[in-house]
Amino acid sequence: MNISTITEPGHDQRAERTKRHGDRPKILEERRRFKRMDVSLKGRFMVEDTKEYPCEVFNMSPGGMALWAPFSPRVGERVISYIEQMGGLDGRVARTFEGGFAVEFKISARKRERIANVLTWYSSGDHKVEDRVHERFTPRIPGQKLILPSGNVHDCRVIDVSLSGASIATELRPDIDSLVVLARHRGRVVRHHEEGFAIEFVEVQDPDNLARTFG
Repeated sequence: MNISTITEPGHDQRAERTKRHGDRPKILEERRRFKRMDVSLKGRFMVEDTKEYPCEVFNMSPGGMALWAPFSPRVGERVISYIEQMGGLDGRVARTFEGGFAVEFKISARKRERIANVLTWYSSGDHKVEDRVHERFTPRIPGQKLILPSGNVHDCRVIDVSLSGASIATELRPDIDSLVVLARHRGRVVRHHEEGFAIEFVEVQDPDNLARTFG
């Protein structure tokens, strides 16, 4: 894997590089604090008008990512994405380029640390391709109880579930990043979809516990 640390250049360096490379310093500044890594991660993202598109992340750090996509939002637009192994990510478009765009994350320090850990694991070369995503399955017991942040309890239908999250069919639309409880399993709302919303579990679940809950 290609890992490189890029530090923000000084004023004189920026001026000189601007003369030679046009707007390249802006790209370098975007990468200033974090190690960036070449990856290949599938996912989806939702823009402010709630439309969703598929994407592939090809470069990532705890501070942001660059991805290929069939649609590029405007610079500054909020983007909520769900990327394999990384879960839900909130951010804003930092720049666009032909065939894709770059996102600067607006996430907690805890989430950045998790991304750094996953990238370290990814770069080790010890993982198998099939380990990159937790397999989703359709539960035999789809009817479950959902507890919202307010404490209200609602019935819902689980569309599919994995060790790291679930997709839920319901008329409810809790706020993105709000904490909910799905049948004793705590998770955060990462995106809305036509039938309901998706959650990322706070912790990767034990397969036996998941089987007892959802069948």
